[in-house]
Amino acid sequence: MAVLLAHEIETPRPCSYLPGREASLETLLMRNVTPREYEHLLVRGWRRFGPQYFRPACVSCQECVSLRVSVEGFQPNRSQRRARAACAHLRVEVGPPRVDEERLALYRAWHAERETVREWDASELGAREYSLQFAFPHPSAREVAWYDDSDPAGPKLVGLGLCDEMPQAWSAVYFFYDPAYSRLSLGKASVLFQVELARERGIPYVYLGYRVLACDSLRYKAGFRPHELLESRPAMDEPPHWRAALDTPDTP
Repeated sequence: MAVLLAHEIETPRPCSYLPGREASLETLLMRNVTPREYEHLLVRGWRRFGPQYFRPACVSCQECVSLRVSVEGFQPNRSQRRARAACAHLRVEVGPPRVDEERLALYRAWHAERETVREWDASELGAREYSLQFAFPHPSAREVAWYDDSDPAGPKLVGLGLCDEMPQAWSAVYFFYDPAYSRLSLGKASVLFQVELARERGIPYVYLGYRVLACDSLRYKAGFRPHELLESRPAMDEPPHWRAALDTPDTP
């Protein structure tokens, strides 16, 4: 049973996604959260990073909208099918999250490329921080690792997805990859693989986090269709209302 250690609503700060706006997060620090308790939060718009569960608490903005893909009706578009085909030669392993130098090096290479291309702030993520954020012990935590076995030096980790599995929900938490493989569109292929995996395991929805149409880093989620969007920010004892978003613009 979940034990609440701290509850905080962040003081407004500059938004990381939309220039000129302020953002605020509501955060719960908890331990002993069961998969079903976590799912209760997820369907109400909460996300997990390590022992922290959070969702937007911005007063004047509702641009961050929780999005989930309906596994049964999902139909990949042409671009997504190309990405999946381009990555067909890669081996995928699903297991518990791990911390090692190979994973840290992959994250650092990916983030350094983002710092250059998208002007992200530098990240000093070490083993301790990686463990806390991406490999914190939780019964739902999963790791989807992509390997290139054709590399002359031996099997090479080229992409890593951090995910959560619950009885009726699969949550895509974070994904990073080797910039040298960017031509393969590993991010798209990773989402398709997770939808396929959810279908195999009888899980009806894959949650992709928050869609922000005005943000390049988060707009792509709208291209996975059909999908549903969460209305408002329901309270813990309030039933969530998800609506079909068939009118959302597709992406190439």
